[in-house]
Amino acid sequence: MFFDTHTHLGSSQFDNDLPAVLERARAAGVTRMVAPATDLGNARKLLAIAEHAPDVRVAVGVHPCDADTVSGEAWVEHLRDLAKHPKVCAIGEIGLDYFHAPPDGFTLENWKTHQAAVLAAQLKLAAELRLNVILHNRESWDDLTALVLPFSGRLRGVFHCYTGTMEQARPLLEHGHLISFTGIVSFKNAGVIADTARLAPADGYMIETDAPYLAPVPHRGKRCEPAHVADTARAVAALRGETAAQVAVETTRNALGFFQGWD
Repeated sequence: MFFDTHTHLGSSQFDNDLPAVLERARAAGVTRMVAPATDLGNARKLLAIAEHAPDVRVAVGVHPCDADTVSGEAWVEHLRDLAKHPKVCAIGEIGLDYFHAPPDGFTLENWKTHQAAVLAAQLKLAAELRLNVILHNRESWDDLTALVLPFSGRLRGVFHCYTGTMEQARPLLEHGHLISFTGIVSFKNAGVIADTARLAPADGYMIETDAPYLAPVPHRGKRCEPAHVADTARAVAALRGETAAQVAVETTRNALGFFQGWD
């Protein structure tokens, strides 16, 4: 019934009880899960998990906060090989992050430049492989959209954990991209995010957990799990004046049209 389009099953926070986490998700009505990678090693870990979980697909990519793990050009060919795995449904999680401090050896400016180069390489690969992309934005909106929007028509992106306004989202949606809401929409201080979730067109958004982060009410402050996407769906439904079942149908339809490899 529910589709968790962004859950970090490869996080070390799930190492001790992942089978139980997956079973709780299924019991909560979560029928499909997309697990995005943070780096190449994490991508391999996720593919090993997905090989034994028919309801899990993987996005492979290098997260902007892990861009320092790659250099040169060989890593792109490694990513290309990983993307050929039958369980791969997208390239991700990729993007730009200006919130976190640069790692050792980088100034702020050359860290931004390196992130942009890593992102551009992955966008080019995704377009070549005809895979859509999962996008991360943290205080980098103008630079991120400037890099992504020229690829419109060659690929689609989902701006995950969307926290912007409907006005910011509208040009993205007009170019075929999507936005995705986390448990933040259930918070009392959701503010503009709640307004965007209320106004987003039915064919323009998806839902996710971003587990193990951002657990929705009534789990706020605890480790988030993919089962909690049902609570996010209920929160979105309340904002939109719909039922959770309607939200599940709409967001699952959108996700099936966006991610490759699902029946």
